[in-house]
Amino acid sequence: MTAPRQRKGVRLADAADEQPAQQEDAKPRAEIRAAHTGGKLWNILSLTVGGIVAVCLGLLTSVYIATLHENDLWFSNIKEVEREISFRTECGLYYSYYKQMIQAASIQQGLHGLVYDNKTESVRTINILERMNVYQEVFLSILYRILPIQQYLEPVYFYIYTLFGLQAVYVIALYVTSWLLSGTWLSGLLAAFWYITNRVDTTRVEFTIPLRENWALPFFAVQIAAITYLLRTHLQPAHEKWTLLAVFIATFFFSLTWQFNQFMMLIQALVLFILDCFDLLPTAKVTWLYIIQVSGLLLVCVLQFFNSMILGSLLISFNASVLIARTIQKILNLESDEHIFKFLKAKFGFGATRDFDANLYLCEEAFGLLPLNTFSRLSDTLLFYVYIFVLFPMTVTAAIVAFQNLSGSTKAEKSVGTKEDCTIALKPGTAYNLIHTVLFGCLALSTMRMKYLWTSHMCVFASFGLCSTEVWGLILKCVRLYTSQRTSVIRYSLPVITLLYISYKFWPGIMDELSELREFYDPDTVELMNWIKSNTPSTAVFAGSMQLLAGVKLCTGRILTNHPHYEDKNLRERTKQIYQIYAKRSPEDVYRILQSFGTDYVILEDSICYERRHSRGCRLRDLLDIANGHIMDGLGENEPDLKPSLYPRFCEEIKRNLPSYTVHFTRVFQNKTFHVYRLAKHK
Repeated sequence: MTAPRQRKGVRLADAADEQPAQQEDAKPRAEIRAAHTGGKLWNILSLTVGGIVAVCLGLLTSVYIATLHENDLWFSNIKEVEREISFRTECGLYYSYYKQMIQAASIQQGLHGLVYDNKTESVRTINILERMNVYQEVFLSILYRILPIQQYLEPVYFYIYTLFGLQAVYVIALYVTSWLLSGTWLSGLLAAFWYITNRVDTTRVEFTIPLRENWALPFFAVQIAAITYLLRTHLQPAHEKWTLLAVFIATFFFSLTWQFNQFMMLIQALVLFILDCFDLLPTAKVTWLYIIQVSGLLLVCVLQFFNSMILGSLLISFNASVLIARTIQKILNLESDEHIFKFLKAKFGFGATRDFDANLYLCEEAFGLLPLNTFSRLSDTLLFYVYIFVLFPMTVTAAIVAFQNLSGSTKAEKSVGTKEDCTIALKPGTAYNLIHTVLFGCLALSTMRMKYLWTSHMCVFASFGLCSTEVWGLILKCVRLYTSQRTSVIRYSLPVITLLYISYKFWPGIMDELSELREFYDPDTVELMNWIKSNTPSTAVFAGSMQLLAGVKLCTGRILTNHPHYEDKNLRERTKQIYQIYAKRSPEDVYRILQSFGTDYVILEDSICYERRHSRGCRLRDLLDIANGHIMDGLGENEPDLKPSLYPRFCEEIKRNLPSYTVHFTRVFQNKTFHVYRLAKHK
């Protein structure tokens, strides 16, 4: 009888033992579920707060830049002609097509006027949509015409507010990229602060509003953010498809809005190629990105009526193979961008040149080396110091991982601080942004105009490093001080301290900027534009400097002989000929040249004729003398084969009203800056 009881007792004991065990198992599972639920709620809260902060910072940046623009020009109070003159050089040319579309009798007539344009280059009909990246002006003008906003908003405000609104997109994209890299939106907050406080070096939108890069760079930033997300590991197929679509759309709009897109994307393609070679990126994703680049550019090519500059671009050549590229370039006989290669050849010391176009670029400050004072400004906000601090360990890590991938090392993976650790600190997205910032840094150092590509990304990369678990984990492991708690303290405390420092140091300056009130003032140019509108026929053809003629087209609608959009060989040759008005040429030669382009009036500028802005050898008159084989004015050496000209400088001598000049040219307008001459109509 005892045995069954014992057996029953055993069974009871087993059951009794199982119940607490089940309860103990249930307790951790409940805790795990609670922790999972709590973590999910925390992630949702973090995403919500981070997203709201991103949008707010983007909008604040737009308002800030719009306010600076208003304060600098008193834009809301000046005359329409003054507003248009404020769009200097090529900016005025681009805006003129928006104005042309707005004033057209219909959208169809406006588009016809762009496709068959005979006002931008005299005695020549060109397709503006093919030659220039002005689809954004077309789209905005159509939008303005169909939306019920004409009674509430002037066309110019609709235009500039769109550009300032794109700055919000720009900042949000930088914010998101930094957030994706670091895993915390605090990094995005710091990136946005750095972008704003380094505004002088990160953007120039407030005083060059219609410039193509101001349209394009926000889309480029969106593309980089999308690529950074695409390169995350374990991405769900649906998310990957949507991200690829986002990359394509951003790439397309970036390519459509900037004529230099192909050179930026060529560098991006090189980034992908390098990382793919070192097995730092998934090959399938790299392939998709190549396909997106080429398809986006080809779609733009179709919209630009099969622009040969795009078809023969180095990007397509690189992506489609060198053999095909050579064939395409020979078939199309490309010459549109040859001036860029001449400029690069001379810039990097591969022989001196007397080529006018190349020297014109070499003498422009925007195409020179990045000035050293840029680094002192970036250092004031601590941006440059943090950037270098992050760049060094990331570069070393990339080199180690690349070496291990190439060597197929497995033994090193087991040791602390080698591939296993480095891989954590060098995710595909991090590797992409690392090589991206290095190559665009090299581009910015060599050509100042391209610094805006680098400096904005510098904000992203520096803020990511300061908030990154991978970066601090790697550094602390190297000095044998690593703990997860210590890493968390550093990655959150240092960004907060940096934000406090930036706010304390730069908030008073920002407030001073916002309170400083100035006004646009250029009475001589205003007087010239008003005179042209009142005293010349609407069909009159004007010759002069590229920069001034862009304003003439915008403000008066007159026909031009040349303009600042320099990506056409015929236009470059035409401009060089027109510029003989500032060279040492006979009045007969200058008259014959101007007549060949159907010129009715020529505008001479004292600021060019007696230029002092550039040093000797870089003044426009010097470039023309060298190209013509003439000795330059002033003290200094000349190349031995240069000879004195048989004639004085045209822009100076014409003012003496000598018979040899007055027989061809009659002065009809002058002020302190400009002299306008009408060409005689000889039979």
